[in-house]
Amino acid sequence: MSTPVSPPDAEALYARLLDLTRQWLSGQPSPVHLVGVASGGVWLARRLQHDLGLAGEAGVVSSSLHRDDFAQRGLSMSAQTALPFEVDGARVLLVDDVLYTGRTLRAVINELFDHGRPASVQLAVLADRGGRELPIEAAICAATVDVPAGQSLELVQDPAGKLAFVLQDKGA
Repeated sequence: MSTPVSPPDAEALYARLLDLTRQWLSGQPSPVHLVGVASGGVWLARRLQHDLGLAGEAGVVSSSLHRDDFAQRGLSMSAQTALPFEVDGARVLLVDDVLYTGRTLRAVINELFDHGRPASVQLAVLADRGGRELPIEAAICAATVDVPAGQSLELVQDPAGKLAFVLQDKGA
């Protein structure tokens, strides 16, 4: 009999992500534009933008049009790409909730480049669960987590903005 696994504390990981991002930004030339990957990454990017006291608003990028499983999924209900800055020559910090295979990030980078050619693109994630299929690595990672086979780690946000992780069976 297997022991149930508890999901990590998303609020505690967010506090760590905030601290790591603040440290990382202190060593970067300004400006760096935060862009959240729809949908959990958007919640994180907006919150980081506010908590770090950065001017403007965080961008949003969708993976929908560039996914390698587009034929099966079609256009999902995720947010549309909205980048409130000139992408050409910009320094971009992509923010996502969970890094797993890297396939979503590949699609997001393709979408970003449809809008221009940034000077650099780095990645910040709340949780890295391993299992990479592509050579993608986060510059900022709050935690590496183990997730049982057959389950996914999903970030949810309540109406007050509090974050939590839930484990979902992949077939559900």
